[in-house]
Amino acid sequence: MNWLQALLLGIIQGLTEYLPVSSSGHLAIGQALFGLEDGESNLTFTVLLHVATVLSTLVILWKEIVWIFKDLFTKQSWNGYQNLNGGTKYAINILISMIPVALVGFLLKDKVEEVFGSGLLIVGIMLLVTASLLAFSYFAKPRQKENISPLHAFVIGIAQACAVMPGLSRSGSTIATGLLLGNKKEKLAQFSFLMVIPPILGEALLDIKDIFEVGFSEAMSGISPVAAIVGFLAAFIFGCIACKWMINIVKKGKLIWFAVYCAIVGIVAIIFA
Repeated sequence: MNWLQALLLGIIQGLTEYLPVSSSGHLAIGQALFGLEDGESNLTFTVLLHVATVLSTLVILWKEIVWIFKDLFTKQSWNGYQNLNGGTKYAINILISMIPVALVGFLLKDKVEEVFGSGLLIVGIMLLVTASLLAFSYFAKPRQKENISPLHAFVIGIAQACAVMPGLSRSGSTIATGLLLGNKKEKLAQFSFLMVIPPILGEALLDIKDIFEVGFSEAMSGISPVAAIVGFLAAFIFGCIACKWMINIVKKGKLIWFAVYCAIVGIVAIIFA
């Protein structure tokens, strides 16, 4: 992998991690176009890109993260969920949303990795599913609830767990599910981006363990240090741009155009699979 390929893949990851078009699906398409084979070096690079996008979330949503931790360590009554302050409720909802994806990660990790190596056909099909979800959430008009409840957090977490499939957008699935449940658009994108931080970091730690098992030098054999740095910086910078942009897009309810885009790319991926 040369630095130009790393730059383009970093841009793809940074943009598509937050836009509802599936970062995993686009990375698979990008790697196929560049003729890059699956392997430990690609796994190492993918881990770097995911860590970069997590850092971009921390930068853009730092005020919300500080608010959560400040409320967690503020003296309060722990006598029931309703008596907790806002930041603590938010943290509990994030923990609840992690349950489904944690179960999938621990119980079905090998099966999911097999699907990731199955070519562009599954990517194309899942992009069409993403398009359908986005379109349905756009035309459905449920009453908007003021706050995300623990039950809704769990259901949104199930959507996130399903989105481990390549081509099924995590942000698209979680935001569309939240909209269909009747949650406010203004709060959904923020919750969707914050809830993914712990799972991505957890997955990265597991992947790092696998990388060191085969040996770091072997895992980095297909990537030069320059390419790794370029890809990381590109994913971080474009992740910051996309995160901020996507929050504004969700507020304005303009998701239908992403549904059209996913449908077109999905059809193209199926044709060339």
